[in-house]
This record gives sequence, structure tokens and C-alpha cells, in this order.
Amino acid sequence: MTKIEILGANRFETYTRTRAASRAVIVRDGMILLIHEAGSDLWIVPGGGIEEDETPEKCCVREAEEETGELVLPLQEFTTLFEYYEEYCYITHYFKCEVIGSGQTHLTEAEVRRGAEPKWIPLPEAMDIFSRHQSYADVSEEKRGIYLREYTALQEYLKTQSQNTCL
Repeated sequence: MTKIEILGANRFETYTRTRAASRAVIVRDGMILLIHEAGSDLWIVPGGGIEEDETPEKCCVREAEEETGELVLPLQEFTTLFEYYEEYCYITHYFKCEVIGSGQTHLTEAEVRRGAEPKWIPLPEAMDIFSRHQSYADVSEEKRGIYLREYTALQEYLKTQSQNTCL
């Protein structure tokens, strides 16, 4: 498993706040399951914040079901990203997951307002979307940061896939 740091241009000298999260990378037949927010045309890997007394794996399972309606089994944590923006250190655990059943979505009111819905898209298309992270630098630092995070994580995912293929 790799650990990667992303240093935001707006980071403070030291961070005073930490937020930990988990994300589920779900790929089947060359398609990846992402969350698309229609209101902002934002794409994101399913996941969210780790709750008190929750492991990163359990958070991954819970968030995947809440956002996509899919029950997943985390197979491998393949990377952890440490992002530094302003006074925050964001720690995000990425898991390769397998769909093992169907559950129920439980979107927050904010997710419903933003038009969040799960969508399967070709993995190369997702990589193309996220690769354009720098084009959002003058428009939305949040979107730029999210896309950089997702692009970095999915590059690591692809590395693990090619390593597994060579074995």
C-alpha cells in the first residue's frame, strides 16, 4: 500500500484539524462506479468521513451503500492520501471493492439537493475527467482538489492492477 502527500498551495505551516475518510473503488468490466452531482457536474469516488469508533473498512462499506445502494466487500486498501489545505490534514483511505449484493441508498439532504446519483462510466473516461484537475484552479479550488485526489488515487489503483496482472 502506498502513502501519498498532496500539498495545497494554501496550506498553513502546521495543521490543527484532521478529517479521515474512506472511498470505495468499484470497477467491473472496465466500468467504474462514481457519484455524479448533476448540479455542479462534479464526479467523485463514493465515500465519506469515518465516524467515531468506525474502522476505515467499515466506513467504506457504509458509505458505498449509502451513496450507491451497493453492498461491497473491501478487498484491498491500495493507497492512503494525506492532503494539506489551510489548517486541515485530510486523510483518505482508498479500497478496491467488490459488489456482493444490493442495499439501499441513504443520501443526505445536501446530496439530494446537489443531485447526487451513482453512475457507471468507463474507467478511461473517469481518468480523463479527473486528469483535468488543474483546469479548475481558477474556477473552484475545491473541485480542483477533489479531482487531483481522485486522479492520484486511481493512478495508484491502475498500478496495483497492472502489478497483479504481471504475477
